[in-house]
Amino acid sequence: MKKFFIAAIAVASFACHRPVNKVPASAEDVITVAEVQRIERVLSADDMQGRKAGTPSIEKAAAFIEQEFAATGLDNFQGLSTYRQEFSLMQPKHISTSATINGKEADKNNIVVITQHPDLTVTEHSGYEKGYIRSTDQLGAAARKFQSSGKNMIVVVDTAHRKNFSRLAGFRRPSEATSSSLIFVLSDQDVNSFSINSRHSVTTINYANVVGVIPGKSRKDEYVIFSGHYDHLGIGKPTPEGDSIYNGANDDAAGTTAVMMLAKYFKQLNNNQRTLIFVAFTAEESGGFGSTYFSKQINADKVMAMFNLEMIGTESKWGKNSAYITGFDKTDMGTILQKNLEGSSFTFHPDPYTEEDLFYRSDNATLARLGVPAHTISTAKMDDEKYYHKPGDEIETLDMQNMTAIIKAIALSSKGIVSGVQTPTRVKN
Repeated sequence: MKKFFIAAIAVASFACHRPVNKVPASAEDVITVAEVQRIERVLSADDMQGRKAGTPSIEKAAAFIEQEFAATGLDNFQGLSTYRQEFSLMQPKHISTSATINGKEADKNNIVVITQHPDLTVTEHSGYEKGYIRSTDQLGAAARKFQSSGKNMIVVVDTAHRKNFSRLAGFRRPSEATSSSLIFVLSDQDVNSFSINSRHSVTTINYANVVGVIPGKSRKDEYVIFSGHYDHLGIGKPTPEGDSIYNGANDDAAGTTAVMMLAKYFKQLNNNQRTLIFVAFTAEESGGFGSTYFSKQINADKVMAMFNLEMIGTESKWGKNSAYITGFDKTDMGTILQKNLEGSSFTFHPDPYTEEDLFYRSDNATLARLGVPAHTISTAKMDDEKYYHKPGDEIETLDMQNMTAIIKAIALSSKGIVSGVQTPTRVKN
């Protein structure tokens, strides 16, 4: 793996940020291969240690993005004093569970406790509501409904779900602090009397999205979001060649680079009528926690469109000067972008991997579920992306010229939406 020295790049970074005295005539003046490569190289360098969310290694990446946002001259988001949108989640780790159900000792494998209480004891007198997941119910969907209720509940799960019951332990994922607990009991009979004790270790994990804003001129309360996630997988088991750093050059330093370049472009263009929000999300790889938190801090009704940029560093299945838009049929945003690029050499296509359900698998998903025309733009070949989630995802594997062309295409195709002349239809869920 090639070594990279951040100090040299820092010098180059400051050299690139001398005052600009004129508004550029086109995207060609701002979105250059050299500048795209400079940013991408910093984000995907070995000394970023794979940018794993919730670890110290991602701190350097967040600081670099902040530095770039400051040099661009972006405003802070919604009263924040910095570009960081910080939040914390609680992570419970199961230690032990014991239980008596209907007077008999229960198999601990038939009980899953979801709680943030280190020591929890529950009986039939604890005031827990009771629910049921029948044999005909879809296990995951039914379980999520009980979890989203925010109530203390004991849920009896029909033994028809025995094969997949253990998957409910996956609900023990980082979440906002809550006092409610949820207990799943796999049983072929009703649960009338019970005494359940569980122990968990609970840790607090700190995260931060990095957000910058260009206020709109005539439509300040209408927002257009450009986003990508800056986290990746961190450091893992070494390959036979000794490479243990998951650099995440394409996934998703590429998308984050695009967000930073688009911020530079629109800031210098200086004619956006709608407010533009540029956000580098954290914790996409571990569950989309960054975008989920962000979506709770913004009024979705005011978001006119969201451009989420994910893995744009390699050629698409159609070759150069092309990319695809997930959820193409959910709104008319894709059609708008296609029309705006008519006469150019670039083409946006509908997502060819619909069986992968990509529309609801990236950081656009939370706002899309709230009706926002929020789409992911990508070139990732989901059936043949050689370095996906591997240590080999390094800058040397990317096509920087094509990546630059994609960023320019996004800049040009989004102008009607940015100016307020075009407004995509909403997602109907």
